[in-house]
Amino acid sequence: MSTALKSAESVRTAPIVAVGLIGGYVTARETGIRPLGGVVLGAAGLYAGRTWLARRGPATAAVLGAAYVLGFGLSHPLAKKIGSWPAVLTVTAAAAGASAVLSDAAYGEWERTAS
Repeated sequence: MSTALKSAESVRTAPIVAVGLIGGYVTARETGIRPLGGVVLGAAGLYAGRTWLARRGPATAAVLGAAYVLGFGLSHPLAKKIGSWPAVLTVTAAAAGASAVLSDAAYGEWERTAS
């Protein structure tokens, strides 16, 4: 069994962002241990971040990292207005969408389908 990580360039980051934000929330909620949710959030962010850096350089990595962290931060006040799950799903869609467009699609992972 190999424990090596995939090369940074071969990782699709939008799903990693979604796992980090949704998984971090679910982990914190279900265990009652908020720092454990932070571990999930942080690990996914670091894993996606290494790909952003390798693929698109420090500027795009900084923008996507800020979107990820800002999404986490904004989910809290947003939850007071629209509820926890809608807030988490909203910020996840925004952060994962940004990652899909600025990293995954920009790196050529999207292919046109025949119409």
